[in-house]
Amino acid sequence: MKFNIVNEIKLSYSRKGNCEKLITTSRDAVKIFKEHFDSDEMDYRESFFALYLNQANRVLGIKKISESGISSTIVDVRIIMQAALLCNASGIILAHNHPSGNLKPSQEDLKMTQKIKEAAQFLNIQLLDHCILSSTAYISFADDRHL
Repeated sequence: MKFNIVNEIKLSYSRKGNCEKLITTSRDAVKIFKEHFDSDEMDYRESFFALYLNQANRVLGIKKISESGISSTIVDVRIIMQAALLCNASGIILAHNHPSGNLKPSQEDLKMTQKIKEAAQFLNIQLLDHCILSSTAYISFADDRHL
């Protein structure tokens, strides 16, 4: 048996079904995120999503990155960047919910956002915003100058 064979990797991307909604404010992004978060679980468990944009800030797609426990969720930066590269994103907007309803970013939220921002910069992709949502409100890192 030979083990020196390297598998070929094939990638594909289709614009079929692309809504191309324009994002001009954090409110525009939150509206899209709210359509994808499970409203029955918004106050129950944490989820993390990434929204991918083209150069004109039009939506290429959205991806659920993780779903986890009551007070935290694991976010793998590589998964966020992999999807960004696969859809040729120029920009990323992140969002996660705080089931407690407390919208203040934790130190972990700030550290994770910085880590994602650095990875995106390395790939010449712009991290445009990170929103924290509850079932009734949201905050935007960009609006609050955390980015």
